[in-house]
Amino acid sequence: MTKRHANPLPSPTEGRRSGTAASLTRDQAVDEADNALTPAQAFDILYAFCAPALVRQAYLLTGRHERARKSVERAFQLAWQRWPEVAHDRDPAGWVRAVTYECALSPWHLFRRRGHVPDPPSDPADRALHRALLLLPPSYRRTLVLYDGVGLDLPETAAETEASTPAAANRLMHAREALAARLPELSDPAELHRRLVRLASAKRLGAGEPAGVRTAGERRTRFWTRSAIAFTATIIGATTLTLRTAPMHYLAPVSPGHTVQGLPVQGMLGPLSPEALALRAELRKEAAGGPQRLAPEPR
Repeated sequence: MTKRHANPLPSPTEGRRSGTAASLTRDQAVDEADNALTPAQAFDILYAFCAPALVRQAYLLTGRHERARKSVERAFQLAWQRWPEVAHDRDPAGWVRAVTYECALSPWHLFRRRGHVPDPPSDPADRALHRALLLLPPSYRRTLVLYDGVGLDLPETAAETEASTPAAANRLMHAREALAARLPELSDPAELHRRLVRLASAKRLGAGEPAGVRTAGERRTRFWTRSAIAFTATIIGATTLTLRTAPMHYLAPVSPGHTVQGLPVQGMLGPLSPEALALRAELRKEAAGGPQRLAPEPR
C-alpha cells in the first residue's frame, strides 16, 4: 500500500495556506524561532493551522460534534502545558493529532449523559457512511481515518496507532472490507477518501479561540495543582494527628468478664451433718492452737 491522498481533510481556509496540511516540520519551528515568536504566538499559529482539520477528523472518529470539539481543545490544552516539549518535537501537529485521537476514543465518554448519542448528518448517503464508521472497532476506525482520510502512509499510520506495519495493514483491509460490505460503492479507495472528506465537511465544525483554550488549560492546571497541595496537606495533618494521639507502648486488651455457673446461692447451704460438725470443731481447734510442729528425734 502506498499513500494515495496528501490533504488531511482540507477546508477552504486551509486550502489557501502555503504548503500542505501535513504537519509543522522542524524547519518551520526553526523559522518561527528566528522570527522571535513568543510561546503564545507560536501556539496560536499551531492551533489555527491544525484545529479546524482536527475537529473534522475527530468527528469522523466519534460521530459527535461536541465530543470532537472538546477532544481537540483538550489536546491543545495538554500541548500548552507541555509547550517546550511540543515546540521542539519533530512533528508538533502529529503530537496534537495523536492526543486528539486518544481523547476522542477514550472509553470514559460512555459514562457521560450524552456520550453515546451520535450526531448524524442530514444527507442520507453521508448518514449511511456515518453509521458504518461507528460500527467499526475504534482501532480500525482510527487506522482508516489516518490512511484514507488524513493521507498518511502505512508506516506513519502504524507508528501513530502504536502498531506494527502488518497489523496496521490488516486493520485497514478489514475496515475497508466492512465498509464495502455495507456500502459497495466505497470499495474504491479514491471514492472512500472523497466521501470521508464530504462527511467531515457536511457541517461546519468550529473550534474555540486559541486564547480561550490556553486560558482554560491554565485554569485547569491551577485547579489540579491546588487540589494536589490541599490533598497533600490533609494527608500530612492526618499523619501528624495520628502520631500525637497514638499510644507509645503496647496496651494489652482487657479480657471480657464471663459469668461463672454452677455455684450454690449464698445462704442456701442448709444444716451441717454430724460428720461436718465434727470436722469443723477439729479445724477450729487447730486454728486456735496451731498445728502440731514436727521436730527431729535424736537417735
